[in-house]
Amino acid sequence: MLRYLYGNDLSKFPLLAETMFQDRAEQFSRRLGWSVSVDENGLERDEYDDMNPLYVIWEQADGRHGGSMRFLPTVGQTMVNDHFSHLTDGVHIESPLIWECTRFCLSPSADRRASAALALGAGEIMDTFKLEHYVGVFDPRMERIYRLMGLEPDVIGMAGEGRDRIGVGLWSMDASAFEPTLKKVGVTRETSQGWLRYSLSTVDRMPAPQKLPRTA
Repeated sequence: MLRYLYGNDLSKFPLLAETMFQDRAEQFSRRLGWSVSVDENGLERDEYDDMNPLYVIWEQADGRHGGSMRFLPTVGQTMVNDHFSHLTDGVHIESPLIWECTRFCLSPSADRRASAALALGAGEIMDTFKLEHYVGVFDPRMERIYRLMGLEPDVIGMAGEGRDRIGVGLWSMDASAFEPTLKKVGVTRETSQGWLRYSLSTVDRMPAPQKLPRTA
């Protein structure tokens, strides 16, 4: 099933949270070789995990992480604006109708529905919160995954060549995308919406994001 959890509520699901951060370390540090921080317990976290983001997590039958994504409103701090503004010609992307999506991660033990389930979760968030777009940074590996999911981005900016290529894109999801995604996950729209309603009725609501002072 899909769970929608704010960062403040991850402690209520310790196995799910721990295996998510372990799988992130496996994917981003060990498999992809990204320069990310992995602690002594083998968990990959960064400063944006401390900003009470909303996570969409595909929970496996044993309660462990199968896949996840992280969402933050762009009216607060985001990776795109803090670290990748050179890809947008210095333009900061800030709108209550645009959220940033980061840390797309799949567990090595994930079932074949995991990617589609995450796409479904992103669509439900967009529909529920009346968003227009997601913004995110992607590399060639993610380009292939998004193409298979039918969620190719509108590219804002790109730099680098080959495996070193990196871009910033905008994603949207209209109502017509739900039906094929639901079929891939094997659930009805009623079930999908029920997962979101249940999750958000049992967790703390997200506080309004606050701007932190920028340093030179």
